[in-house]
Amino acid sequence: MRGKLLNRVRRWSIWLLAPLLLALPGVATAEESYPARPIQLIVPYPPGGNTDLMARALQTALSRALGQGVVIVNRGGASGTIGDAEIARARPDGYTIGLSPNTPLTAQTHLVPLSYSLDSFRFLCLVYDNPQVLILGRNAPFQDLAGMVAYGRTKREALVYGSPGQGSTQHILIARLLRGAGVEALHAPFTGAGPMAQAALGGQIMAFVESPSIPVSTGLPVAGVFSATRLPGLAEVPTLTEGGYPIIGSSAGGLVAPAGLPDATAAVLQRACGEAVASESFRTAATRLNSVPSYASGTEFRERFAAESESNRKVLQELGMARE
Repeated sequence: MRGKLLNRVRRWSIWLLAPLLLALPGVATAEESYPARPIQLIVPYPPGGNTDLMARALQTALSRALGQGVVIVNRGGASGTIGDAEIARARPDGYTIGLSPNTPLTAQTHLVPLSYSLDSFRFLCLVYDNPQVLILGRNAPFQDLAGMVAYGRTKREALVYGSPGQGSTQHILIARLLRGAGVEALHAPFTGAGPMAQAALGGQIMAFVESPSIPVSTGLPVAGVFSATRLPGLAEVPTLTEGGYPIIGSSAGGLVAPAGLPDATAAVLQRACGEAVASESFRTAATRLNSVPSYASGTEFRERFAAESESNRKVLQELGMARE
C-alpha cells in the first residue's frame, strides 16, 4: 500500500514540474529552441570573391531573421570542394550551414572523385543568380573582346587567363569562348576569385571570367557579358553574343545544409533565408555589387542544380575534361 502511494506521488510531482522544467533555458526541445546559439556559415572560397561578398551582404539580414549571430568561415581551395565537403560532413543540427555556388556542386563532381554529391546536402534556398562577365587584367595588351581574340591567335599560349579552379563555371565559360575563337591559351587556376583578381591587378593574368561584383570591387575593365541582354549596371558593355560568341552563363548560389537536417530546423532556416533575400539591406548591397538577388525554394534550388549538373557533364565531355 505504501509503495503504491509513493508511486502516485512521484507521478503527480512529475506532472506538476514538467511545465516548469520545459520553461527553463536549455531544457526545451531542440526544435522549439533552435537556434539557441550562433550559426557557422561556411563559404567554400577565400575572402574577396563573389561568394564571399554575397555571404557578407546576406549576413546581417540573415542574423536578424534568425535572432542569432551568423559567423562566416572561409574554407577555400580545390574549386570550392574543400568547403562543400566540410558542409556535407557536418552534424545536421542547423548550426553549420554553407553558402555554395554552382561550381562545387554541378561541375566538380564530373571532374574528380569527391566525398559528396547533390544528395549529401539539404537545399534551403537560392540567394543570387549572377550573369558572368569577361574581365581584363590591368596591364592586358588589349582593350576589348576582339583585341583579346586577335592577341590570343598570334601564337599558342600567348594569352594567359585565370579561373577559380579547373572545371569551375567560370573556367567552362572562358574555355568555351576560347575554343569557339580558335585560341589556345595558358590556363592559370586559383583557389578563388579574390586571389585571381589580385593576380589580374598585378599583371600575372590577362583575362578571366567572374561575377560583376569583382570589377566593382577592383576597378578592373569588363570586356563582355555572358547574358542574353546587357546588364543595367554595365549598360556600356556588350554581350558575348554581340561580339559573335553566343555563350550565356551565370554563377548562382544559395544556402545548403548537411543531408539529414530535421524538417523543423530546415523550415526555420528556409523562412529566415527568404526574409533575408527580400530585405532591403541585402538587395541594396547586392545592387551595389552589380549582383542579382534571386530567391527560389529549396526544392526549386535543388532541381535547378540537378539540371545544371547534367548540362555541365555534357559540356565537360565535349571539352575533353570530364572523368566519365
